[in-house]
Amino acid sequence: MTQVYINQLNNYKDKEVCLKGWLYNKRSSGKMQFLLVRDGTGLVQCVLFKGDASEELFNLCGTIPQESSVIVNGTVREDKRSPGGVELTILDINVVQKAEEYPISLKSHGPDFLLGNRHLWIRSKKQHATLRIRDEVVKAIRDYFYEKDFVLIDAPVFTPAACEGTTTLFEVDYFDDKAYLTQSGQLYMEAACMAFGKVYCFGPSFRAEKSKTRKHLTEFWMVEPEIAYADLSDVMDMTEDFVSYIVQRVIKNRPDELEALERDISLLKKIVPPFPRLSYTEAVDLMQKGGHEFEWGGDLGAPDESFIVEQFEKPVLIHRFPAKVKAFYMKNDPEDNNLALCVDMLAPEGVGEIIGGGQREDELDILSEKINRHNLPEEAFKWYLDLRRYGSVPHAGFGLGIERVVGWLCGSSHVRETIPFPRMLYRIYP
Repeated sequence: MTQVYINQLNNYKDKEVCLKGWLYNKRSSGKMQFLLVRDGTGLVQCVLFKGDASEELFNLCGTIPQESSVIVNGTVREDKRSPGGVELTILDINVVQKAEEYPISLKSHGPDFLLGNRHLWIRSKKQHATLRIRDEVVKAIRDYFYEKDFVLIDAPVFTPAACEGTTTLFEVDYFDDKAYLTQSGQLYMEAACMAFGKVYCFGPSFRAEKSKTRKHLTEFWMVEPEIAYADLSDVMDMTEDFVSYIVQRVIKNRPDELEALERDISLLKKIVPPFPRLSYTEAVDLMQKGGHEFEWGGDLGAPDESFIVEQFEKPVLIHRFPAKVKAFYMKNDPEDNNLALCVDMLAPEGVGEIIGGGQREDELDILSEKINRHNLPEEAFKWYLDLRRYGSVPHAGFGLGIERVVGWLCGSSHVRETIPFPRMLYRIYP
């Protein structure tokens, strides 16, 4: 008997197959047993009529606990009312392991309980759909950069200093020295783009921010492209194209998962270039004219971002922030030295910033002065300054946070549901 996966069943109508999976749910109508089985690729209803089976088999189907592992032999039948348009008429069933009483029931559970059982919670329908969409986002990102001839360069996780010179670092013992878990691979991508032209890194980032908002994790994933001979305008064009590509790819390839999450995709279908672009000063004017209190010179917080994006249906690009609120490596605007050639992309529906990037300082003397002014350890940045000594060119890039993008696409209320095993201020288990 042919072993198949649930997402292949439509190719085996009226044929006998073997299905290996887990019991997701069950019900009985007296003369019928209905077993909803999952195998990671989907759900299928398996049906057994009392008159078509031995009493032993019929009774067995009624006693299998939720999440038991099972092997089902059956005949594939078309049924447009069932998930996937088919169901399985059971011929035989083997219980591989009879599960204990499953702790996650259909009743409502609190977030702390569910996070404590995250290793089991990811089996549930909506969590499963969310992580499938995350997988699609990751594949879309890799395909996008592959198609545009970018080279994947893996950045180190251990670093000798902070990328942005902040104190939100996880310090670790590194033999007889100290090291830090990376906040960003950007500086290494700047080195790599001088060797390969167009590069990106994709991996975990760590920030020891004592934040408990729905938008923050202590461990999250970022993709960070960097391009030689590029400026701020190039970066803004690419971010529009890149985000649109990801969104439309998910709409096309993950409709079932979006439906399971009850996501309104009419809002996502609008995410195509061009996106609105506002200078920081224009954004401040927009807020002040709309009655939202904000003073020129400060960085944007979550309420400020929300006010801005509420005025538009697409992500908004805010560019040329005050230099003092941005990282030392940002190049100053030659037309106004008080501004940085940087950009943030704010996603709609209350999501806020999903991209931060800009043009890097490519002048040795200016960069060295900025490192000193920010009281950063010059010895740790010696290699970084070398990039301005040997063939420096204008270059630019950005970072996109995976969890916020996945949360936006899924309509999630908290980024903790967009990563398999979230790490937060008070959460490191399981």
